[in-house]
Amino acid sequence: MDRSISRTFAATLVLSSAIIGIHGVSAKAAEQVTAPTELVQHLDGSLLDVMRNAKQLGFNGRFAKLEPLLRRDFNIRLMTQVAVGSGWNDLSSEQQGQLVQAFGQYIAATYADRFDGYSGERFVETGERPWGNGALVETQLVKADGEPVALSYVTRETDGNWQVIDVFLTGTISELATKRSEFAAVFREHGYDGLLQSLHDKVAQIARQSQVG
Repeated sequence: MDRSISRTFAATLVLSSAIIGIHGVSAKAAEQVTAPTELVQHLDGSLLDVMRNAKQLGFNGRFAKLEPLLRRDFNIRLMTQVAVGSGWNDLSSEQQGQLVQAFGQYIAATYADRFDGYSGERFVETGERPWGNGALVETQLVKADGEPVALSYVTRETDGNWQVIDVFLTGTISELATKRSEFAAVFREHGYDGLLQSLHDKVAQIARQSQVG
């Protein structure tokens, strides 16, 4: 990748363990994943495929491949609920759905920007253990020079399907904890319309910067 591995994951994996207590893609993306490690293996393999073809795909192609993948493998609705905070239940079903859609696009745009190249990286799943009412899958992203970057995926089962609800970089950095503070503050100050516009603006900015770079 053209950017550092740490920047890639600290900036893009927008999930959090705070939610443990709350409720072009391959054909496999349409199937249910029945085990946490299987979920992470599929996700890692799909990300590597996008990385290997990043230049040919361009930003728009990467976005098109990643958005359905991430909507399948991440619990975007639950993540959005946590990011909004206590005001979530005051929103109509339509408003909730629009925020979920925009938040998913934001994540996909961020991934499409960050996973913009390949230089021999590989993923290795190193273990699985119980985590709250879910499971923690520990992995490493091994760079071309052999340096490993530890990644821990927090997963949870919903209706028989496992999804990622948080990712910890180097075992400690939980991105939704940061995003929750950021987006909940926008929601408190500017309400639903302000948060929705903020998400749309972020997607547009990421796309412009990626395409220029």
